[in-house]
Amino acid sequence: MKLISYSKNGNEGFGALSGEHVVDLTGLKGAATLRALLEADGLSAAREKLAAGAAAFKLADCVLLPPITNPSKVLCVGINYVEHAAEAGRAVGQYPVIFQRYADTLIGHGAAMLKPKVSEKFDYEGELAVVIGKGGGHISKDDAMAHVAGYSCFNDASARDWQFHTHQYGMGKNFRTSGPFGPWLLTADEVPDYRNLRIRTLVNGHELQNDTPAKLAFDVPHLISYISQALDWRPGDVLATGTPSGIGFKRNPPILLKDGDTVDIVIDGLGTLSNPVRDEV
Repeated sequence: MKLISYSKNGNEGFGALSGEHVVDLTGLKGAATLRALLEADGLSAAREKLAAGAAAFKLADCVLLPPITNPSKVLCVGINYVEHAAEAGRAVGQYPVIFQRYADTLIGHGAAMLKPKVSEKFDYEGELAVVIGKGGGHISKDDAMAHVAGYSCFNDASARDWQFHTHQYGMGKNFRTSGPFGPWLLTADEVPDYRNLRIRTLVNGHELQNDTPAKLAFDVPHLISYISQALDWRPGDVLATGTPSGIGFKRNPPILLKDGDTVDIVIDGLGTLSNPVRDEV
């Protein structure tokens, strides 16, 4: 099941895709947002309505928002592919590198990424995003996948010059409109093995990243479990699992994002997250 959050005629809601149409789910189980539906354990009810309900409108008639518009937290993983660590001049450590992204930096499919006025090193990072469906703390690795609601595409776009102002990544990872996320959430029951989902990043149609989560240094169960020792996961939380090798600022010559570019994050079975780049004014 593909679940979206959308804006239509000035109103926000969420629904499920039926071909090129949307079955509106807004209000199901009293939920105003997809996060609230996950909190209400409402995926079964959504499947029933999708199977029985008539489509409300065409997908083309709405604007796609990030699938989860209001996550309580977005946690990202750095240096989580061995080849990416090598190109960055780093080694994978004993523990995952975890940093935070703010929810108000997220944008949906089709929305413009603003190249920051203060950065000349704006870079792409194609990633697999995991959306939590069942919250909890102190989760074991064996139980971790039962907490996954589904998957989506993510672009952890980074202002590299600001990222390396200090040893903390935060500022470079949290510029406004720098976190494309979408186009939808594909529920976990339709993904037999997330490790087989091929991630590709294309800039202006040219492929620059291509790999699978089978090569993650710290896999999804490990990450969910590790983070849960410190923080309780909540339904709708987002885990961005890290980017493969091929990032722009480590290429020779570097390939950095500029006004007029288009970045596509393509993940087999999940769809294409496409966003234009515009100069911030």
